[in-house]
Amino acid sequence: MTYPNAEPRARLNRDRVLQAAVALADAGGIESLTMRKLGVELGVEAMSLYNHVANKGDLLDGMIDIVFGEIDLTTRETDWRTAMRRRAISARGALSRHPWAIGRMESRATPGPATLRHHDAVIGMLRGAGFSIAMAAHAYSALDSYIYGFALQEPSLPFDTADDTAKVAQAIMARFSSGQYPHLTEMAVEHVLQPGYDYGNEFEFGLDLILDGLERARHTT
Repeated sequence: MTYPNAEPRARLNRDRVLQAAVALADAGGIESLTMRKLGVELGVEAMSLYNHVANKGDLLDGMIDIVFGEIDLTTRETDWRTAMRRRAISARGALSRHPWAIGRMESRATPGPATLRHHDAVIGMLRGAGFSIAMAAHAYSALDSYIYGFALQEPSLPFDTADDTAKVAQAIMARFSSGQYPHLTEMAVEHVLQPGYDYGNEFEFGLDLILDGLERARHTT
């Protein structure tokens, strides 16, 4: 039976399938994503999805490609450091929106076009700034290890807001006697419990240290 006043359903294509899969993974984690649930979300039988993705692996390749496509890779920057800094901050933002992608960004044996463009552009920026091939590889590895590591650690912390941080720190400190852990206490009182503290700010501090080191090393072999 047809309903003349019903809105026509958007035509199913690969992009719609991938975007819906990303939304489901964002909401419930990658473990909760099944072809059946994805079909329900799109209003089709699960088997219809295989007209657009070959299998679950192909689906994940496409989802990771979407995340890479969200990372800012402005190639107009003449300053490699500014470009790499912007890219790192953007990558951290993309991973905070899609935490299921952490640990999977470099895992695909059949990466998509956005993924390949991303890697090629980063290498091109580094090579254009005078990094040798070996140093470009070292720089890329150092930056990505830091970005992915921070993105993995940040959501696992037992606090989100400044109030949460203060409560957690105070609860930990209450468990030991005064002077028992002097350096930990000093760090908590003089840094973590200070107004405006945000663990997320540590990301850019560490990032700048890495970029400073890469600036000194970029003309070495």
